[in-house]
Amino acid sequence: MKVIAFNGSPHKRGNTYHSLSLACGELNARGIETEIVQVGGKPLRGCIDCGHCKNIPDRRCSIATDEMNDFITKAIEADGILIGSPVYFANMTPETKCLIDRLGRVTRNNGFLLKNKPGAAVVAARRSGETFTFASINYLFQASQMPIVTSSHWNFMMANGQDDWEQDAEGLETMKLLGENMAWMLKRLAD
Repeated sequence: MKVIAFNGSPHKRGNTYHSLSLACGELNARGIETEIVQVGGKPLRGCIDCGHCKNIPDRRCSIATDEMNDFITKAIEADGILIGSPVYFANMTPETKCLIDRLGRVTRNNGFLLKNKPGAAVVAARRSGETFTFASINYLFQASQMPIVTSSHWNFMMANGQDDWEQDAEGLETMKLLGENMAWMLKRLAD
């Protein structure tokens, strides 16, 4: 089994990355392979509503000038998906939004290709906007018929500076439990 974790932060080793890494570490400890895929900071184009993915069911977006089709393939091939984003003005990063819009559009229009794959949102925030970002990411999972993995609290890491993630004790435990719970769900779904 494999879980793909999309890092929507432009900081490759920032708070969002470390939050995803904590969950991935628990998955790895339970025999589940993980890969963190860098999405933030990439030159991604938003969905242009061209209808390609609806009219030509080839599991691809018509925009071939960026890495999105690689991201879509990784998500389709994965058994579970984590999507992480920091909060920018009370919402996800633009790259995370591009991922959600194009991944969601292609996979839904090609027969709900993410159906029954566990998904979870991971959010890093300084002070506010985390609940809106969390909900926004989870809308993809709900609209894709994916079970949403939970933890003991909302999947937030409260951090202001580059390495502040280490100081959020509750966030550390939340991310670890998220990884444990995703591993549990993946194994139950495989039975």
